[in-house]
This record gives sequence, C-alpha cells and structure tokens, in this order.
Amino acid sequence: MVDTSDANGTAAASTALLTDQYELTMLSAALTDGSAHRRCSFEVFARRLPNGRRYGVVAGIGRVLDALADFRFGEAELAVTAGVLDDRTQEWLREYRFGGDIDGYREGELYFPGSPILSVRGSFAECVLLETLILSILNHDSAIASAAARMVSAAGGRGMIEMGSRRTHEMAAPASSRAAYLAGFDATSNLEAVRRFGVPGAGTSAHAFTLLHSGPDGPNEAAAFRTQIEALGLGTTLLVDTYDIAKGVATAIEVAGPGLGGVRIDSGDLGVLARQVRDQLDTLGATGTRIVVSGDLDEYAIASLRAEPVDVYGVGTSLVTGSGAPTAGMVYKLVEVDGTPVAKRSSHKESRGGTKAAVRLARPTGTIVEEIVYPVAGPVPEPDGFEARELLVPLVRGGRIADDRHTLRESRDLVARGLVSLPWEGLKLSAGEPAIPTTFLQ
Repeated sequence: MVDTSDANGTAAASTALLTDQYELTMLSAALTDGSAHRRCSFEVFARRLPNGRRYGVVAGIGRVLDALADFRFGEAELAVTAGVLDDRTQEWLREYRFGGDIDGYREGELYFPGSPILSVRGSFAECVLLETLILSILNHDSAIASAAARMVSAAGGRGMIEMGSRRTHEMAAPASSRAAYLAGFDATSNLEAVRRFGVPGAGTSAHAFTLLHSGPDGPNEAAAFRTQIEALGLGTTLLVDTYDIAKGVATAIEVAGPGLGGVRIDSGDLGVLARQVRDQLDTLGATGTRIVVSGDLDEYAIASLRAEPVDVYGVGTSLVTGSGAPTAGMVYKLVEVDGTPVAKRSSHKESRGGTKAAVRLARPTGTIVEEIVYPVAGPVPEPDGFEARELLVPLVRGGRIADDRHTLRESRDLVARGLVSLPWEGLKLSAGEPAIPTTFLQ
C-alpha cells in the first residue's frame, strides 16, 4: 500500500472529496445492480484545442499520481457522504483502494485533438470515482502550461518569471507556478511553489516599498533603493517607475553604481520605455544592468517586444486566468466494457470506442508530422521513412504507482524538445489548424 504520510510522519490530507457527488451516486447504483465490478477502460482526451491554439502541453500528471495516493475515505470523508449514500456504499468506500492500471502521456508531452492522454483501467466502481479528480488537475495544469509554452516561444530565449499568485485562487497559485515552470518559465514569485515543487523563486520589491520612504519633504526614492541594495545586494532589481522613470534610473545607478543587477518597468509603453532605459543605462556605464518588464503581458505583447532591449518578462494575469489560459477542454470517457468498445454518439460530444494507444511520427530531422491513434490490441504502426515513438507509458500497475516517475526537470526538458520538434507553422501565434494531424485507426 502507498505510504501517504509526509516527511514528518503526519498523515496526508485525503483527496477523496475533491469530486462531484454524482460519481458516488453512480457508484451506489452500480453496486445495486452488480455492474460496479465490470471491467472498464476510461480515457482522457480533448476533442479540440482552444480557439487559435495549435498544440497543447500535458501537465499535472505528477499531481494526479500524488492525489491518487491520497484518495482514501476515512471517517471524516464518510461523515460527509453519509447523508447521500446507503450503508453498503459507505462500507465499500471505507475499503476503497484503486487497484487498476493507468497509462498516460508523459508530463510535458505535447497533445492534439483526440490524443489519448490518459488510459484508466479497472472495475467501473474504482475508475468512475477518479473522473473529477483527474480532470480538475489535468485541465487546470494543462491550460496553464499550454499558455506558458506559447509565451516562452514568443520570448525567444529571454528570461520568464511567473507572478500570477494574486490573480488566482490561493490553492491554485502553486500549481500554476509549477505548470509555468514545466513549460519553460525560469522562476516564480510564489513561495509555496518553491517549497512544494522546487521551482526557483524570484522577487524583490513593489511600489509600496518605494512609497514607504516618503516623508514631510516628499518622496525619497534614493533611500528606498539604498536600503534594498543594502539588504539584497547589488544583484537586486530596482523598480524605477514609481515616479519618473528617467529620474528613477538615474537615481538607481547613482546609488548602486554601474554594477546594478537590474531595473524593472511595470507600466507605460513598455517598448518605448525599454529603449529609453537601455540608452540611459548604457550612457551611465551600466551596460550589464538587465531590464525587466511586467504589467499585463501576454504572448502577443511579449512577441511585440522581441525587437526591444528587454531581458526578462514578468507575467501574471494573462497566464493564470481563463482569458490567457483557456480551458484545455479534456474529458474522461468510458470507452470499453468487458472488452467491448463503447462510444458516445452525441453531436459535438462524440467519443471513439475501445482502449487506444498512440505513436508520433517524425522525420529523420526530428520534425513531427503526424500522430496515429490505434487500438491497443493492434500492431504498432511503423510507416516507412518515419521514426515512430510510442506516447503512452505505464504510470500505475495494480494500484501501485510506478517507481520511475519523471522529475519536474525531466518533464520541463521534454516540453522544450517538443516545441523544437514542431513544424514552424505550429509555433505561430495566429489562429490556425493543429500543428500536426491526428489519424485514427480502427
């Protein structure tokens, strides 16, 4: 059995109630007629990408596995469900442990419409309970990672800091930071993400610190800068747009000297200001001082600044909110019962029956050209002239989580390799078709 205690030996909080009530009422009904024990296969996939997107990034697999280990119904959880469920279902939940198998795309893998991102197999009862938990994690994290990957591509190798904590739910903020780092961001302002996931942290000061150093004689920007440097060293980044940017830059270099680490601009016409600040810094001898820009940046704003002397982008709102990171649209559908394919026929919400696997084809140069989804019982497609890479890997066997889980760093590297492998059209920010086609074999 999986040890769900933390490093201090304290029992981890249960994730069993991170679900919808209808998962449990379906379980109760299935136990009543005996169908709860039928062998089933569920799959996670996205029918389509968000408007304008050409690829998605799988994120949250690691968090799903962690949450699965803690999916247990203790007395506290059973007290909540007692008013909804009969005694037999309550007792079944008391003993619940997922004992099935899960295969999935590696975290950091690109996905396209119809990609079988996760395959969950076991009894109907044990699999159906996981729907909401799996989707809530994968949809959130994949949406953030997909948006972040576009921003990283637009930045063209320049530094990226995630700073969206104040624009999202407090418990979603660390997961957002993790997903952004997975997709190529360099650091986060969120300390819980630093503690929980090992994401590098970044941050210096806000306008409040500069304003704090005002007195009867007016603002004292120099005092604020001097104190920050004394506390954090010359490598710190000074926020120079609280009052007048040109004066702020002059004061920053006067106080710190030409060895100042960086200056940050958080408002105004960032392209124009970045050029002016770069010229001013160079004139003052601070040729190595970096320019950090922030303030409602998205991938389009970042792309528009590619020609400007910007060294680091700070991104918040557009990364962690629905406007910048639209839902990944993943669903969790039953595709096989006792070896028989089943499929939903509803208009615009169709599914394809049968348990599936997938391979991705690439040219010898490494550029991917197609994804082929095929019945898992069938032969692995190996078209001539292309390299075929199988996409699903074992994640859980017999309820036991795989010992060779990939690290966040390894998943981050996989994203980077995936983006390089896309056809050039796939990296366009303009609306268009998915970067590669998906072919479904019967």
